[in-house]
Amino acid sequence: MRRRSQAGSLWAIEFALLLAHGRVYRWRMTDQAFLAAKTCVPCKGGVPRLDRDYARDLISGVEGWELNDDATRISSTFKFKDFPRAQAFASRVGDLAESQFHHPEITFGWGYCRIEFQTRKIRGLHENDFIMAAKVNELDKGGAVAEQAED
Repeated sequence: MRRRSQAGSLWAIEFALLLAHGRVYRWRMTDQAFLAAKTCVPCKGGVPRLDRDYARDLISGVEGWELNDDATRISSTFKFKDFPRAQAFASRVGDLAESQFHHPEITFGWGYCRIEFQTRKIRGLHENDFIMAAKVNELDKGGAVAEQAED
């Protein structure tokens, strides 16, 4: 069954499974490639932040990202073999953020780059944060993830 999301623009596939004891188990699947193909829409404030359950559904669609305890931020740390690679990745993420008008907190040092998203105008999460996480993962294809596997 396809359903329009709470944010109004993300389509997800929702599944339901009838369990033996009569309960219905539901889950939603979002696709990272689908999120990465979207463009961020400027948030003018006044829109509600995503609730914890919906944020959990979306975080499952972006590999390697974590939802903080109060569901107001998402973050991921990418590992690299050296400082120049981490710095170059941070720069590419910065360029991407500027092109989408959605800017993360970026921290990097020798061998790592940490990216954190939150929509500041609503002091919480918006679909844009998950779109950007998917886009950052696309930037990283063959980069940090492959290097982590070599260690």
